[in-house]
Amino acid sequence: MKPMLATVSLALALLITGGCATKKYVRNTTAPVQAKVDQVGDQANRNDQAIEETKNQVKEVDEKAQNGISAAQERASTADQHAAAADQHAATADQHAGEATNQANKAAQTAEEANRGLDSLRQVVLNLDDYQPQSSVTVPFKVNQYRLSAAAKQDLDKLAEEVKSDRRFFIAVEGYTDNTGPREYNNELSHKRADSVVEYLVANCDVPISRIQMIGLGDARPVDEGHNRSARAKNRRVEVKVFSADQATAALKESRPENSASRSADESNNSPAPADKTTPEKTNPPTVHQ
Repeated sequence: MKPMLATVSLALALLITGGCATKKYVRNTTAPVQAKVDQVGDQANRNDQAIEETKNQVKEVDEKAQNGISAAQERASTADQHAAAADQHAATADQHAGEATNQANKAAQTAEEANRGLDSLRQVVLNLDDYQPQSSVTVPFKVNQYRLSAAAKQDLDKLAEEVKSDRRFFIAVEGYTDNTGPREYNNELSHKRADSVVEYLVANCDVPISRIQMIGLGDARPVDEGHNRSARAKNRRVEVKVFSADQATAALKESRPENSASRSADESNNSPAPADKTTPEKTNPPTVHQ
C-alpha cells in the first residue's frame, strides 16, 4: 500500500511540475506576440486618428472650396447683373441719342421749310416790281393762343375793306411768337396764328386765297429784343401787309395821253424826229419786313 501511494505521489508531483513548466513556456511564447499585437493596435489607433484628422482637413478644405466657389459664383452673377444693367443703360442711351437725332432732324426740316417759304415769298415780291407797300396791320395774340380777338377782327375788316377797290394786290401774312418754349412748338404756333388770319380774311372778308402769301417764322425777327413781359407781348403777333400795283398802273395810264399829245404835235409840225416815248420808271421791289 505504501509503495502505491509513493508511486501516485510521484506521478502527481511530475504532473504538477510538468504543468508549471508548460504554463511558463506558453507565457514566454505568447508575451512577444501580445506585445506585437498591442503595438499593431496602437499603430492602428494612430492611423485611425490620422485618417480622422485627414478627413477633417479634407472636409475643411472642401468647405473652403465650396465657399470660394459660391463667392466666385456670386461675384460672377453680380458681374452679369452689372453687365446687363450696363447693356440696358447703353441701349437707353442709344435710344435717347436716336430720339435727339430725330428731333434735330425735324427741327432742321422745319427750319428748312420756313426758309423755303420765306424765300418763296421774297421771290414773289421780287418778281412783282410794280407792287409797293400800301397798308399793314399787326394782330397781337395772348400766350399760347392763336384765336383772333374782337379788336383784331375789326382791324382785319378795315384792311379788307381798303383793298376791295384794288385790282392788282396781294397780302403777306407772317406769323411770329415770343422766344419762350421749344422752337418746334413756336414754329407750329406761328403757323396756326397766320392760318387764323388767312382763314378770317378768306371766309369773312371775301379775300381770294390766291391773293395771300402766308408763312410762320416762330420766334424769328422779334420787334423787341427785351426779355420782359412787354417785349414778349409785342413779339406774339401776325403782321398783315398789303402790296398793291394799282398806283404804278395808274401812273402808266396817266403818262399815255401826254405821249399821244406829243406825237400829235410832232406830226402836225412835220418834224422828222420820232415821237418822244416816255418810259415809265420801274419801281423798286417792295421789302417785306418780317
